[in-house]
Amino acid sequence: MFTLVHLDNPPPESLKSQVLQMVVDYFSDISPVSLTPSNPLFQLYQYVIGYEVHLYLQAMDAAQETRARLILALDDADPSQVLGFALYLPAKDDPQACTLVYTAVQASHRRHGIARAMLQHMSARHPHAELACAAGKVPMFEAMGFQVLAARGPQVLMNAWNHASDGLVAVQDLAPIFQSKEVRQIHAYLVQQHGKKAMGDAEKKRDRLLDQMAGQAKALVENRLGARRLH
Repeated sequence: MFTLVHLDNPPPESLKSQVLQMVVDYFSDISPVSLTPSNPLFQLYQYVIGYEVHLYLQAMDAAQETRARLILALDDADPSQVLGFALYLPAKDDPQACTLVYTAVQASHRRHGIARAMLQHMSARHPHAELACAAGKVPMFEAMGFQVLAARGPQVLMNAWNHASDGLVAVQDLAPIFQSKEVRQIHAYLVQQHGKKAMGDAEKKRDRLLDQMAGQAKALVENRLGARRLH
């Protein structure tokens, strides 16, 4: 069993480190750029998503209304253990709306209703909830009450309602992270380790993957919206 905890402020370091570890461990599941470990760019994107979530968690102590919120599923037998998390952003100018940024559940505790419970908890506070996911994840979120709205690059935009909110969310700008000294150092290390040609091939492979995911997202949206029009 598990207990849900809703945080408006940064979590204690012990819980934060577990969340960040889950982000790294389940990178391929939750990232919009779902690379596999076989791609040399995997480590670089792992670092970026980990640092992105770190910045969201760090900014939770800010005074602004649009700062991130965190839902944790803690193990009843050992409340120091995080079984799952959902990180979301409330919308500005629309208190009913929010956007799910990332969610994950420990592999050992999946199919026990943890993800559904966290999203229901989020939607109870902000019923006009939105998220974006890969096409393969759509049926899972449909089962939780979300519906397909549109394709957005490699992802499918979904919402608890049948339209998007006009409220704005304070999404983390990734450009400074990609331009940071740390990312440049990681990239230089990967070039040294794999060679320029292999890194160039990795970038092409990444781009092909994103194109493939975008095609899948577009096809799924057309299928869902077409079926909805028939009804």
